[in-house]
Amino acid sequence: MVTAIVGGNWGDEGKGKMTDLFADKADVVIRFQGGANAGHTIINEYGKFVLHILPSGVFHSTTVNIIGMGAAFNYDCFFKELAELKEGGVPAPDIRISDRAQFVMPYHILFDKLEEKRLGKNSFGSTQSGIAPFYSDKALKIGFQISELYGEGLKDRVERVCEVKNAYIDAIYEGAEHIDSEKLYQWLLGCAEELKPYVFDEAYFINDALKAGKNILLEGQLGALRDTTNGIYPMVTSSSTLAGFGAVGACIPPYEIKRIITVVKAYSSCVGAGPFVSEIFDDEAETLRRCGGSAGEYGATTGRPRRMGWFDAVATRYGCMLQGATDVALSIIDVLGYLDKIPVCVGYEIDGEITDRFPTYDKLIKAKPVYEYCDGWKSDITGIRNYDELPENCRKYIEFVESKIGYPITMVSNGPDKNDIIYR
Repeated sequence: MVTAIVGGNWGDEGKGKMTDLFADKADVVIRFQGGANAGHTIINEYGKFVLHILPSGVFHSTTVNIIGMGAAFNYDCFFKELAELKEGGVPAPDIRISDRAQFVMPYHILFDKLEEKRLGKNSFGSTQSGIAPFYSDKALKIGFQISELYGEGLKDRVERVCEVKNAYIDAIYEGAEHIDSEKLYQWLLGCAEELKPYVFDEAYFINDALKAGKNILLEGQLGALRDTTNGIYPMVTSSSTLAGFGAVGACIPPYEIKRIITVVKAYSSCVGAGPFVSEIFDDEAETLRRCGGSAGEYGATTGRPRRMGWFDAVATRYGCMLQGATDVALSIIDVLGYLDKIPVCVGYEIDGEITDRFPTYDKLIKAKPVYEYCDGWKSDITGIRNYDELPENCRKYIEFVESKIGYPITMVSNGPDKNDIIYR
């Protein structure tokens, strides 16, 4: 059976925790898209870890963990995270990299930084991890598949691509240092040697695993609202964040994906620019930020304070719809225990009209939140494992949110540890 664990919001919903939890019974976990531009924070028996490129099943010795062909592979991040696992006492995981995955090159990160600087106040709020230049090159057919590191013609390809990149630097980023093709080629040869034990043919491995009836988890990165096609374009990431893309990025027939667990927060947060209708500011935002998550709401990749907001039922319903949610996991609800009244955005006012449909960017930038309010429960709910033991107002909040998004909330996360979970 294939299960996808994906985000229904802007990202930072708690997908890593859910993947770690479900990996207990998984044979294979696959990161099917994205790269080191977002981190999955996991707290378990080994401690606290932030994974940017490794799949979140690496804590399970019986699980095969795959960086799939749809991912943006970051060499430095990969070995850094493996070292952190070792330092934390985690047994060496079974980790494999698809030979069709592509490399995030050093110049991708360079161009990401140069472009954000050039854009200034109009920047996208990029994590500057090289993701947009990486996926641009993939579409332009000048990216580098990992398999190319072991074939003929690599040096010639590097030289030809560097010619293009250096011409671009001269035209757009005058004064920036040119890329040394020979230095880059030698770096790739070193990478090839170190990566050799991990590289494999994902396509046929997955085909065999499906025939054998293995349990496979697809781990998504970021959330539905950052999807490059269906999200808040242009304030999106550069890959598809949807469960449907798991079929492509993990080399799995689409009909094999039977369960789609869509993780959404009990409030809203995001890193990066763009419209954020239920956003709150100043002391109200800082209080929620400090209470949020295991160490406050700060970006796992950038460390930047996340933008904060109340639960947005309009955006979340749209996100669940895009994902095709069969289950919704409502995360970090324990954070809201300090509130007397909890606002929920149930509609948008746009040009004097109220709608509950999530609009395109041109309308979204004009939207104002329409709130309804739930009574708070004013207590600490961490440690509770049975739904019926939650305070009545907490249950009412969950059920109100469920009624507004129209998808079943089957799991509720009430703490940072992977075992802080309530099944409904």
